[in-house]
Amino acid sequence: MNLVNPEARPVTAVILAGGLARRFSGEDKGLIELSRRPLAAWVAERLTGHAAEILINANRNLARYAAIGHTVVPDYLPDYPGPLAGLLSAARTAQQEWLLSVPCDTPFLPLDLVMQLHDHAIASDVRLARAADETGTQFAIMLVHRDLIPDLADFVREGGRQVQAWQARHASETIYFGDDPYAFLNLNTPDELRKAERIALRYVR
Repeated sequence: MNLVNPEARPVTAVILAGGLARRFSGEDKGLIELSRRPLAAWVAERLTGHAAEILINANRNLARYAAIGHTVVPDYLPDYPGPLAGLLSAARTAQQEWLLSVPCDTPFLPLDLVMQLHDHAIASDVRLARAADETGTQFAIMLVHRDLIPDLADFVREGGRQVQAWQARHASETIYFGDDPYAFLNLNTPDELRKAERIALRYVR
């Protein structure tokens, strides 16, 4: 169920869980548990009440993802073509003016992520905004206006896969989030998952 706060921004948040997670021996990464909850559920909780809609892009275990409580959208392109294809697939279902892509393995996202990206994009009159912190630009965490979806479709259809390469085609804003060193902690390995276990309790809402 997508819970909508009256203060939620007109954003469809897309949790990207459609990859192969090769560094986790092919496990479905969004369903790997952190403190007994799937990673995708952690991400959804950080977005709930802030985005008007939440979708999960997944290609395996669809029923288990649906049990998290949000609509699940598989890729319509074959062979796991990457996060841009996942965002493009979700755009077919999304009901909101803006789309926010977030990886399924970033369980400690800032609670003001949606608000900051959306409001900065509006104030700057751009159609693309992305997050950054002390480690650099988080290219995969990006807010995209629907106006850019046709160009995204062209890019993917022509074989484009790199998020950064597509973003370079458009004016954008990069918004710095510096209050929390773990805000964009990306769990790519079992060691990183163990690290997240040690700090997870501080992020329980």
